[in-house]
Amino acid sequence: MPKRNAYLFLACVVFVAVVLLLPSFTARAVGAILLLICAVVVLARAVSNKTSSEVSQLTGDESNHRDEQSSKEIFALGKLFEATMNGMREGLLVVDKDMRIVASNTAAHRLFNLSAGKLNAQRLTELTRNPAIYSAFLDALKGTERSGVKVETHGAERLVFDLRVVPLARSNGSARVSRDAGESGAEIRPPTRPAEGALGVFIDITRIERLESVRQEFLSNVSHELRTPLTAILAFVETLEAGAIDDSESAHRFLSIISKNASRMNDLIGDILELSAIEAGNVSVRTEQVELNPIVNDVISSLAKKVESQGVSVINAVESEATIFADARRLEQMLTNLVDNAIKFTRENGQVTVRFESGKLNGRDKIIVEDTGEGIPAQHLERLFERFYRVDRARSRELGGTGLGLAIVKHLARAHGGEVTVTSEVGRGSNFTIELPTNDPLNHPNHR
Repeated sequence: MPKRNAYLFLACVVFVAVVLLLPSFTARAVGAILLLICAVVVLARAVSNKTSSEVSQLTGDESNHRDEQSSKEIFALGKLFEATMNGMREGLLVVDKDMRIVASNTAAHRLFNLSAGKLNAQRLTELTRNPAIYSAFLDALKGTERSGVKVETHGAERLVFDLRVVPLARSNGSARVSRDAGESGAEIRPPTRPAEGALGVFIDITRIERLESVRQEFLSNVSHELRTPLTAILAFVETLEAGAIDDSESAHRFLSIISKNASRMNDLIGDILELSAIEAGNVSVRTEQVELNPIVNDVISSLAKKVESQGVSVINAVESEATIFADARRLEQMLTNLVDNAIKFTRENGQVTVRFESGKLNGRDKIIVEDTGEGIPAQHLERLFERFYRVDRARSRELGGTGLGLAIVKHLARAHGGEVTVTSEVGRGSNFTIELPTNDPLNHPNHR
């Protein structure tokens, strides 16, 4: 028994003895009541202490459990945050007020060509000498947010980034303060104060820049291609109006030139609309097993006049039983563009041949259009299927090309789930090859 409880028990015994020795019944009754009250108080305190102890023990257990659970949640959130940061395509850099890097992600490592390791503890000047980056972070440390900073890197490939840097200031007085400013709705901001750090976000806009460049080049080329025949048409119309129409021979010659240039403009606009529809995914490709030999014959027949004027021969070397999975109309369009292109650049008395190679072994059928023309220099092959790209611009225009035929072939081949390639040797001719899957590509996104 605890010492304190023993003293309490002894006191109770003495008190009971004194009460029993009292001569008056009233006095004994009062003493008994006081003793009962004391017993109730003591019992209540004992129960309270025990409950408090149990609750305290339980609370301690729950507290430990909650602390442990909270720790696990914090750890999970930390892992989630780290995974999110490293999964972002945007590069993130956080620097302190001394321009030392305190945090970064994987995209930032790729941006600065670091294969492994962290950027932490490095100074920004040790990482990059780019003045645009340093200036943006410096301004942020002074309390000024910077956005729209264009950053270029010139490593293995040219990359372009849009950099935004925001200051990281302390919570006391650093956050923006907004209040109702009446009808003006003005936002009240505290005076600019130096920041404790800065957060920079590098957004890769390389593809956007490239697409914008392609768009501008396309518009420039379209304008130029349309202006050339339009200028010729206007010039000869003015000549006819000035009196040349009375000269029958000159009038017929000028009208012939006008007709030729008008046809060229019409072909160009048609090709532009066709290519735009294909690139936008608005062209239906319905593949089925078709016989190739008759399609090649139809292509050769449609170009018979041009074949005769160029003095070349076109040979259909496709076996009569050859079949291929394709959209017959689109396949004819691709072959027409390739054969027409081969005829234009084949010398007189030259030869254009269309062949077929079955893809039973490798899963890719091949249609090959080969010519004995002048060939294409190696430096032009990579860009040959770009819109308006020409090896010899002057001659291409003279022969009536729009500069879009090969681009249309490329996109139609891809719409079939295939590809078009070219090999060439200067002085010995060129081979254009359309590769298409041997089986119907039912799961291809452009198959309808």
